Amino acid sequence: MNKIKVVVGMSGGVDSSVAAWLLKEQGYDVIGVTMQIWQDEEETVLEENGGCCGLSAVEDARRVASMLDIPYYVMNFKSEFKKNVMDYFAAEYLRGRTPNPCIACNRYVKWESLLKRSMDIGADYIATGHYARIVQLPNGRYTLRTSATAAKDQTYALYNLTQYQLAHTLMPVGDYTKEEIRAIAGQIGLRTADKPDSQEICFIPDHDYAGFIEREAKGKVPPAGNFVTADGQILGRHKGITHYTIGQRKGLGIALGSPVFVTEIRPETDEVVLGSNEDVFGDTLCADSLNFMSIPELEGEMKVTAKIRYNHKGAPCTVRKTGKDRVICQFHEPVRAITPGQAAVFYDGDLVVGGGTIIKI
Repeated sequence: MNKIKVVVGMSGGVDSSVAAWLLKEQGYDVIGVTMQIWQDEEETVLEENGGCCGLSAVEDARRVASMLDIPYYVMNFKSEFKKNVMDYFAAEYLRGRTPNPCIACNRYVKWESLLKRSMDIGADYIATGHYARIVQLPNGRYTLRTSATAAKDQTYALYNLTQYQLAHTLMPVGDYTKEEIRAIAGQIGLRTADKPDSQEICFIPDHDYAGFIEREAKGKVPPAGNFVTADGQILGRHKGITHYTIGQRKGLGIALGSPVFVTEIRPETDEVVLGSNEDVFGDTLCADSLNFMSIPELEGEMKVTAKIRYNHKGAPCTVRKTGKDRVICQFHEPVRAITPGQAAVFYDGDLVVGGGTIIKI
């Protein structure tokens, strides 16, 4: 009888390394793959900084695959990553929004592109080292359940996966804590056992988002403009809207005698609105580009817990459909820094209901 074949996306980190080992132990026919997504002109920088898409990841993953005695390949996804992640990231900032590139990468590169290529070579599943669990509900639909460790749970960044993608994905580390995964890695002698987690955005290793956008946008970067109050009173000049995000306090370069925060970005006028900390709080958001997991569609309204950024703990709210691809989310209490471009992900207990992209009301 042929074994079930699974392609494991190996980033060179401890999580995907242990995922490959766990699946092999469970009897799967495991193939290791690292996705080549770095761009040629940045190879030196990425090699020095590492990260999930750095060149050093290939060497680490190759050594792990050799130790596990599984086939290993590097697949080129540079064009898919450039189009769906890097170009998207720059375009969103130019619109005055703050995107989450990991969500786009997961949906369109790590799943859509990798899954297609894996199925083309005869795989039954792909697998990753994400801290999340896939379950099939009594209604037949697949959804995500939060991982065993709330501190590392990654369901927020995975809410946009399709039913087909979920049905052909395995996430073996979701039942473990990070400490347990590192302990397993140490016990089986993996060289990645103590490798630190990658931080920040992999294709901007110097963390200079505005500089990256200036290079990518090629002359399309909005000019400097005015800091203003909500009613339009000019407070001073800013460096350009791509330097700012909702809720930001540091790095504004303006002194007004009391703490001020970015409360709104107006790309149509190149204005950045400043206000008090209280002004950063809101109780309503609108979202589009919806994807539902545990239910086919939202009918009427539903009480859920919504996360509005990756490290947000979530807050109770009522979500109501207002159009074919639009919902309004009314929080029971105000939440801080509702940011256009980020995702709003809705949970029913530990299950992902779905989510969408926050847009300006």
